[in-house]
Amino acid sequence: MKKFLSLTLIHILWIVPAKAQGDSLDFLRSTGKIYSVVAVIAVIFIGITIFLYRLDRKLTKLENQINNEQ
Repeated sequence: MKKFLSLTLIHILWIVPAKAQGDSLDFLRSTGKIYSVVAVIAVIFIGITIFLYRLDRKLTKLENQINNEQ
């Protein structure tokens, strides 16, 4: 009985949302909006990358200042 319930739960939580996601991707492809989604994700990724790069440079500069003072 436990196996049946766990398999049913896995089916509901794993397979059903995956099927729904596939339908929404087909809709986005058919309307051409998938490119907008990809562009927004790319811009967010590039923004995070630039932020982390600048943060690393600032931290390196601060570490060098602390090391030079000691």
